[in-house]
Amino acid sequence: MLWTALVTMISDMTALTLLAEVSGGASDSWFWIVLTGAATNIACALVGCFLVLRRMSMMGDALSHAVLPGLVVAFLFSGSLNIVPLFLGAVVVGLLTTFLMQTLHQYARVPSDASMGVVFTSMFALGVVLIKKFVSGHFDLACVYEGSLELVVLAETVVGLPRPLFTTLVVLVVNLLVLILLWKELKITSFDPALATTMGISATGMHYLLMALVAVTSVASFEAVGSILVVAMLIVPAATAHLLSDRLAVMVPISAAVGVLASVLGYVAARHWDTRIAGMMTVAAGVLFALTVFFSPRYGICSTVVSNLRMSLRVLREDLLAMLYRVEELDRAKRLTPAEAREAIGGGWLSRWSVAALRREGRVIMDGPQLQLTDIGRESARRMVRSHRLWETYLVEHLGMPLDHVHEPAHRVEHFIDEQMAQELKANVDSSKQDPHGRAIPE
Repeated sequence: MLWTALVTMISDMTALTLLAEVSGGASDSWFWIVLTGAATNIACALVGCFLVLRRMSMMGDALSHAVLPGLVVAFLFSGSLNIVPLFLGAVVVGLLTTFLMQTLHQYARVPSDASMGVVFTSMFALGVVLIKKFVSGHFDLACVYEGSLELVVLAETVVGLPRPLFTTLVVLVVNLLVLILLWKELKITSFDPALATTMGISATGMHYLLMALVAVTSVASFEAVGSILVVAMLIVPAATAHLLSDRLAVMVPISAAVGVLASVLGYVAARHWDTRIAGMMTVAAGVLFALTVFFSPRYGICSTVVSNLRMSLRVLREDLLAMLYRVEELDRAKRLTPAEAREAIGGGWLSRWSVAALRREGRVIMDGPQLQLTDIGRESARRMVRSHRLWETYLVEHLGMPLDHVHEPAHRVEHFIDEQMAQELKANVDSSKQDPHGRAIPE
């Protein structure tokens, strides 16, 4: 369950702490920078997983920009840059933004993406105007965009930690506690809001709670890493984890681990190329996502290509065996040469490879210049032909399909009928030993 996520995060943080103790001394500025980036990435990844599952990936971008007027108003009322009033201002404006989006979508019939674009751009523009008008010199827009991760070691300390790191850790703990306490509610409302409502769970309440967490996480991260890294970390680690796992309880710790890895790789790359650390962490996260897109074991492009190639080769080998079996049925003395067999299944290098593979597997042998089925190959071919003819019989008897329409469907399905399904088909078709074309159904 979600405790796995907690163990993973503690392990990541412990590993970074041990690295710092080994290095020792004031030269550990790299450690505080990486730790701040890692804490930010984990905090964002926790709520980002639910944004991805709800298909609200751009909501993180929208809220991270829309809370800007809330920060300005909170500063005007409090007269300081204390993080508590800034949090309150961000939460209020974040919830207001969410409410406006929902209202436009539900009552004004504005598409959800259009309502999001209208509201968050308007709120962000209002924030920029307020900054220029009332608080110029106090808010650094460049800091809001890019952050000042390089200067985190120069910030004032709170309980021995740099203030940006302390603030981010507090938000991380809050996010983790909310996920642990409301795991079931958040999971159900993310996958099926209607079911959650029938179970007495407020889908709307969970939605606004999640939006509040996104707003708070964004504000807590502005000073250190800026909005660019926040937006990326809300989505990229979660999207990466989604390609690696179909289970939410596994997806959450994977996304946290991706965030930590992105912070480490981003810091190393930024030092190597002498560029902004927060931006390079974002690039590192993008690279990790790109690698996952290509090499994910189940959904990766390369994995899909390999899987499709294996399937094509399996189908060709099985078609070749079935063809040799049917030739034997017609004339026990008839044999095909390898060239004739390859031509019969379409030719090309795939057919050449299929013939060679069947010979390596011992399913066919050369009888002079011709191919001959072995006992193992004949048994495999008999199962294929049996599945084909049982499916043809089922289509005719139960679906009433004409005889000239059943071969192609049966040819496609025969490769996916196991023995249990074949027995069920046999039990549901006529007790006749022949298929609709009058050919014997092998036992």
